[in-house]
Amino acid sequence: MDQPPVATENAGSEARDKTPRTERGRRTLRKLLDAAAVEFGERGFHEASISAITRRAGTALGSFYTYFDSKDEIFQALVRYMSEQLRDHVTPLVQAAPDEISAERIGLESYLGFVREHKEIYRIIDEAEFVDYASYRLHYETTVARVRQRLEGGAERGEIRPDVSEIHAWAIGGMNVFLGMRYGLWDNDADIAEIARVANDFLANGLKKRD
Repeated sequence: MDQPPVATENAGSEARDKTPRTERGRRTLRKLLDAAAVEFGERGFHEASISAITRRAGTALGSFYTYFDSKDEIFQALVRYMSEQLRDHVTPLVQAAPDEISAERIGLESYLGFVREHKEIYRIIDEAEFVDYASYRLHYETTVARVRQRLEGGAERGEIRPDVSEIHAWAIGGMNVFLGMRYGLWDNDADIAEIARVANDFLANGLKKRD
């Protein structure tokens, strides 16, 4: 069983600040989180181990405890890390879109591409529901909040209907999650640009029969 180093008698009673203060420390932290993504993605939370994470990262076991106190703690950090990676991947692309409808197409297409490169995200987020529910809920709430912010901005610019709401944002978020599962996680061959186009047409025009 993985065991943390024994605390010294000088250790304070308050939690120590484990934020890396050097670029080398930040690189080590990223290596640990990237290794944890692979370990948790392949083996699941309960079968994963700290020692396996450090082996994958190519770091000493003691380095782990510089940044994390437990497997639970790195898992919590990993959910935030992957959520931030997704945000950083998608946001610049949608911000450059010419209008809100285009932004949702670009957002979905970039999301599908991200999932194909990071298939472990679905297993990790799904397990978070049972391992760390607060992180699980926060991931979806912050993701949908970004969608709602885009929709409200588009409404203010007159690009889409003015009565967009949280319900619309969650509907788009749910659609993206399941399209990501089907065409990002399960299918590597489908044309993600075409999938995003069809979904975007549905978003813009609905199911009503056209004349």
